[in-house]
Amino acid sequence: MSLLKKKDEKKTEQEKVEERREEVLSRGRKFKYPLQWTKHRVVINTILIALVVITVMIAGIWLALYRLGWTDDFLFRVTKVVPVSVASVDGEDVRFSDYLMFYRSSMTSIERQSGSQFDEGSVDELHNEYKRSALTEAEKYAYASKLANELDIAVIDEEVDAEFDRHLKIGGIERSEEGFMKIIEDNFGLNKDEYKRMLYLTLLKSKVETKIDEKANKLAKKVEDILRDSDNDYEKVAEELGDQIVYEETGGLVDSKNIDGGRAAEAMKLEPGESSGKFISMNGDGYYFVKLIKKTNTEVNFVSIKVPFTEFDQRFKSLRDDGKISEAIEISNSEEYTE
Repeated sequence: MSLLKKKDEKKTEQEKVEERREEVLSRGRKFKYPLQWTKHRVVINTILIALVVITVMIAGIWLALYRLGWTDDFLFRVTKVVPVSVASVDGEDVRFSDYLMFYRSSMTSIERQSGSQFDEGSVDELHNEYKRSALTEAEKYAYASKLANELDIAVIDEEVDAEFDRHLKIGGIERSEEGFMKIIEDNFGLNKDEYKRMLYLTLLKSKVETKIDEKANKLAKKVEDILRDSDNDYEKVAEELGDQIVYEETGGLVDSKNIDGGRAAEAMKLEPGESSGKFISMNGDGYYFVKLIKKTNTEVNFVSIKVPFTEFDQRFKSLRDDGKISEAIEISNSEEYTE
């Protein structure tokens, strides 16, 4: 006992402090490690719960999109952020967001009228009809994107902006962007980004069609030659080219804001007897030529010639016939594909 006491007495104050510190730390470790283990379990459990919640959410969204066919605003927003596919065209994925965008824009006005003009059965039939049309449209634009990549064709932001500005002035009316987008939202349920997406796809498909459709390009050249040699005689073009082109007369004055692929708006720029020359229709389905007969401040009377694009649709149909288009959703009562 006296020996231990002597040893303690020989220790310096520093050594005594170190020993006391180690003793305190040793006792603390008894509580520290069980607490660390508890925290570790909490972290693991939190991660597991989060994974389960995410898995359930993904499964729910997948079920809603691919099996239940829901088209609500939440799912539309999800598909714009997450690039999920609704179909495949010759190896090119079709965006689910594009399909929903086309469908929702088509159904907006119908849904607003359904309470007064359509019974429930008719509304369901329209839903299926527009779903089929929207899916086919989205598939065509996906195929156009594939061809554009192969042909090194692109649409830049400036082109989309210019097309948007052109739409603001359709019919010779200078609209504000706010007023124009109010019209688009009310009639089609689209915001500016979605509307610009539509413009982008239309411009891209038009560029592709003008590149690949040699028949339409040659036919448009024939129309130009006949008009030049006949002093803009549109009837002569119709006589010589027959059903290769589409000849139309308004038969009287029509609104300059008429939805007709841009013909009325183009005619409004002309003087009586003047011809527009070749231009691409606003929906990108062919070339137009327009000759003004008469106009007022708000109306126009004109004749027009359309040279339709056909090559793209023929190629698309061949892909369908060859089974190179696969779809991840089923649309009820969809007997025919809209081509």
